[in-house]
Amino acid sequence: MTLRIGFTGTGYIARIHALAAQKLPDVELAAVVNHRRESMAAFAAGFGIPRQYLDVADLLADGGVDALVVCTPNYLHAPQTIAALEAGVHVMVEKPMAMDAAEAEAMVAASQKSGALLMVAHCWRFDPEVRWLRGQVEAGRLGRIVRTKGYGVHVNWGPAGWFTQKQFAGGGALADMGIHALDTARFLLGDPLPVSVYARVGTYYGDYDVDDTGVIVVHWDNGAVSVIESGWWQPYADGPEAATQLYGTAGFGQVFPTRLVVGGQEVPSGFPPVRDPHCPQSMYDDQMAYFVDCIRQGRRPVPGGAEGLLNMKVVDAAYQSSQTGEVVKVR
Repeated sequence: MTLRIGFTGTGYIARIHALAAQKLPDVELAAVVNHRRESMAAFAAGFGIPRQYLDVADLLADGGVDALVVCTPNYLHAPQTIAALEAGVHVMVEKPMAMDAAEAEAMVAASQKSGALLMVAHCWRFDPEVRWLRGQVEAGRLGRIVRTKGYGVHVNWGPAGWFTQKQFAGGGALADMGIHALDTARFLLGDPLPVSVYARVGTYYGDYDVDDTGVIVVHWDNGAVSVIESGWWQPYADGPEAATQLYGTAGFGQVFPTRLVVGGQEVPSGFPPVRDPHCPQSMYDDQMAYFVDCIRQGRRPVPGGAEGLLNMKVVDAAYQSSQTGEVVKVR
């Protein structure tokens, strides 16, 4: 049976997701929503999408979509996702899933009530190098993981527009980039629960009301500690987006460059030290294929609402810690 997918938003990431959906069998790109008519018309023409709407409510009123991919600015994630879930439409929403944890909780509740599936597009869980390192952890080759260090940093670059406006984005580099490093670390650790957060977050490289620099320390319930660096316009970073180092009792592992050291000996990973592009289309293809398969199998996606909500709780706690200078417990 053909699965009909709609899209909200027509920017860069929406095009990436549409390219991914276009490759799948028995999937129809059925509709697009955007308040900018010209952008929407160009997007629809580029992907052969027959239906265009200025508002999600109008799309849902007409029906005819089984799933919605939400790619709009962050302040629209929760209302658009909740409206779709309440209409029985499955949703994949871009990260961060919401402006804060309270909105994320409402999204999870809407999914639970309607039975429609909710997935959060934490894309690095679908990267083959990240999954390879997760496999090494699962096999016990690193022993117990004691600490991790990860990066979500743009070097000599930063976004503009709504990304830099708190009313539309909720947060800055931490919510935009740091959350990639956060979710990657949590995935590699086996999805432990956060216990507490200490953070220093600030704005140093631009004139906007959101953060462009952050260092976050997360304590997990399995005893591990993660250090996360986030940033825009930074003069340097130790690794590209989602690069993560794992320090275990029996060895060391990392992604980007992806390697493993056990007993002082390098274990070949088979991956090149640098890849271009760093964020390949194939990663998003695998993510979309997984989302569609979850719908067809009636299986709760991971990362789903629960995983996205925990990330939002950590982000909220980091902003609170930075304001108070205190360690914040995550509940």
